[in-house]
Amino acid sequence: MSFRLSQRSFDKLEGVNEQLATTVKLAILLTKVDFGVICGLRTMEEQRVLVDKGASKTMRSKHLDGNAVDLMAYIGSRASWELNLYDDIADAMKQAAVETGAVLRWGAAWHVPDIRRYDGTMEDAMNGYVDLRRSQGKRPFIDGPHFEIGE
Repeated sequence: MSFRLSQRSFDKLEGVNEQLATTVKLAILLTKVDFGVICGLRTMEEQRVLVDKGASKTMRSKHLDGNAVDLMAYIGSRASWELNLYDDIADAMKQAAVETGAVLRWGAAWHVPDIRRYDGTMEDAMNGYVDLRRSQGKRPFIDGPHFEIGE
């Protein structure tokens, strides 16, 4: 089944890094799970509100310069936060990034600087990140909807 982005998603891609936006537009054609763009470029004030609410961890977000997007999974017309859907979306983003050449980091596998180069599924990458953080005695910060341009 082929999905497509809504006009709202296209609007949210305004001001986003061109290579990242192109990757998202390709990923929607490759994905097994429908998704939309819920956040692209943010203002400093929007970021401050998210940090104050605990929804973001930093005031140095890549959203501030258009180098990050947040994607929302959909089951039919219902938005979903089910994590297993996001690793499927991440697989599509990985495949799209290979085609566009975008260096991409996923918010559920922070330890992988470029998901294009990860040998395995994004579910494996996420599980590897969780295992790594636990082995360090730290809690993993899973942000499945988040994708950003890597260094």
